[in-house]
Amino acid sequence: MTRIFADGANLQQISALNQNSKISGFTTNPTLMKNAGLQDYERFAKDVLSIIGEKSLSLEVFSDDLIEMKRQAVRISSWGKNVFVKIPVTNTNRISTSELVKELNKDGIKVNVTAIMSPLQIVRFFESYTPELENYFSVFAGRIADTGRDPLPLMIEALEIASANEFTKLIWASPREVFNYYQAQSIGCHIITMAEDLIAKLELGGLDLADYSLETVKMFRNDAISAGFEL
Repeated sequence: MTRIFADGANLQQISALNQNSKISGFTTNPTLMKNAGLQDYERFAKDVLSIIGEKSLSLEVFSDDLIEMKRQAVRISSWGKNVFVKIPVTNTNRISTSELVKELNKDGIKVNVTAIMSPLQIVRFFESYTPELENYFSVFAGRIADTGRDPLPLMIEALEIASANEFTKLIWASPREVFNYYQAQSIGCHIITMAEDLIAKLELGGLDLADYSLETVKMFRNDAISAGFEL
């Protein structure tokens, strides 16, 4: 069964989603936090942890310097045993963070390597992981699809690589539609991240298409009336 991690940075939404039995973890990133108007990183993170209890939470470093990344990772990890530190696959100069990940794992820090988009990246970081420590791979399937490429073959390959270690979990990241959840389930992907709007659409699963068609027609009719359109 593919687990769902809610992706976002709105405390009110996080609190509501925490009550949803479908949600088993949470993720966020600096872009989501910026768009939510957040300024105090640590305060936000600790507020989330107070809401979600022992559920998994992935929080991302934001330095571009690998030494500073490590300092941030150590601090972020100290906030909770359920915290996974998101480490970008490279910094902005294309310098791999694989050695940093190896160092963090040796210190017992669980990581979520993010922005992965190639098999080579997956293999490199799989070799960096400490076998007995739980870690995540976040493969950005949605961004791959944005380039006109089918991400499914890569996700299948990534799953095969991750299956060599029971503690390594594959995340289908940046989904663009609810159908991606069903794709993830079909291949046995461990986790998918989903924003609140996509999670809400899971209620449509299995809906009769004739009924859905009629509901759509009614929506158009009601909105036209509400807008007061005349010809």
